[in-house]
Amino acid sequence: MTNKNIKEPIRKIWIWVVFAIILLGIVPWYFPENAVEPIILGFPLWAFISLLFSLLLCAYLSWLCIYQWNIVEDEEEAAAKAEEDKR
Repeated sequence: MTNKNIKEPIRKIWIWVVFAIILLGIVPWYFPENAVEPIILGFPLWAFISLLFSLLLCAYLSWLCIYQWNIVEDEEEAAAKAEEDKR
């Protein structure tokens, strides 16, 4: 059974590019050693940016799961239930 509505986000390059950019932002490799100033909300700047990118990653992965993924099992379960209802 082939369905054109099934989405496979693993094959979309832009998803991986955005994912890699967010992961690079999470790791504070681009700040100099001993960078503690300025302090934002009690966090050093590098920690605050890392926290923001972590939240961005959570939001991005949630968005991918909700809007970019159409799992085959859901359609198969719906078809099986419809078939059982016919009996």
